[in-house]
Amino acid sequence: MGSQGDASPEPIRTAIPLHHPHLAGNEFTYLAEALASSGVRSDGPFTLRCAQLLEQRFGLGKVLMTPSCTAALELAAQLCKIGPGDEVILPSFTFVSTANAVVRLGARPVFVEIKPETLNLDESRIEAAITPKTRAIFPVHYAGIGCEMNPIMEIAGRHGLKVVEDAAQAVDATYQGRALGSIGHLGTYSFHETKNLISGEGGALCCNDPELLERAEILRDKGTNRARFLRGEVDKYTWVDCGTSAVPSELTCAFLYAQLEVMDQVKECRRAIDATYRAGLASLESAGHFRLPTIPEGCGSPYHSFSLILESEEKRNALMAYLRERGVMATFHFVPLHDSPMGRRLGYRPGDLPLTESLAARLLRLPMYCGLTSDDQARVIDLVNQFYSRHSSSWKRQEASLARECDDVTISNMQTL
Repeated sequence: MGSQGDASPEPIRTAIPLHHPHLAGNEFTYLAEALASSGVRSDGPFTLRCAQLLEQRFGLGKVLMTPSCTAALELAAQLCKIGPGDEVILPSFTFVSTANAVVRLGARPVFVEIKPETLNLDESRIEAAITPKTRAIFPVHYAGIGCEMNPIMEIAGRHGLKVVEDAAQAVDATYQGRALGSIGHLGTYSFHETKNLISGEGGALCCNDPELLERAEILRDKGTNRARFLRGEVDKYTWVDCGTSAVPSELTCAFLYAQLEVMDQVKECRRAIDATYRAGLASLESAGHFRLPTIPEGCGSPYHSFSLILESEEKRNALMAYLRERGVMATFHFVPLHDSPMGRRLGYRPGDLPLTESLAARLLRLPMYCGLTSDDQARVIDLVNQFYSRHSSSWKRQEASLARECDDVTISNMQTL
């Protein structure tokens, strides 16, 4: 059955996924080269090449490749010396890994509202959330659009706090001409298969504070000083700290290096898709049906995702169902962490962050990936336009009816006075 009482939808053609892995071309060549030259040992030539490429391209202090962004976030939290009873400021509208990195060390995530324009941490609300227990700020660059890092760094400096950029979605994005991930004391990247540049799983820790680097190497390599041993700085390596195994496979980095080589082409491909969506949906935005993604002045986007912010959760759900019934995998995004079962265990309740809850309930993501054909994208745009042309009149009738009911109640109340 169609949405909102429509007749049965048209027969479903080939489904259009939300995202799809993109192959650059050299992945299999580099995998074979890695197997032939260095096997699958950790920190081999491709791991180092990936790190050096990222450092040079984005002006990063030192990059340590990791098995995931989750691993990078957990290392970053340890490097901030977060412990039991401490507090860390972050948005509720993020993936669980951002908060897990804090909670696993016994600290409490202090969730702060997001901005309606970008869905990023609202820097104007940070200072009010700082207490004597606060140790760090974890800004999340949602959809690759930069948080206001200048005021965030200024606030952090004034209060003696560390800043960890969760730039999982922001590889090859900028803020005021600087690469995201390079501004905070630490930054983290993701190369999960849903990201712009992929290795299946994979991540990176960006150490922008030189004082944190030696310990970062130790924590990443099982708490040992093996990195110093390999550089000939000590005659043997041993256990010196409580670390973990956060070194990726050389095969993962061989695959990733092929992706990093073509990041300019990937970004241009996604920029063109973004531009086509904006042109095809501009009239509906002008009519007030939804808001298209905002890229503030001074921010360079990697075009990670394309989302609509609709007028209401009801309309978001109706459009999502309409598209899915016709083979387009449109979907929502994060469930706010404060409104999750774990968030409630931490003492949060629905209504604590009303703006975050409202935006999350009204957001709808459309398919975005290199390989999305112009015909498929035109189909997505046409279906969104069809949905509104079919439903606008019925919504107007509902709104008019509701207005009349309100008028009747008002008149009745006045008559009883």
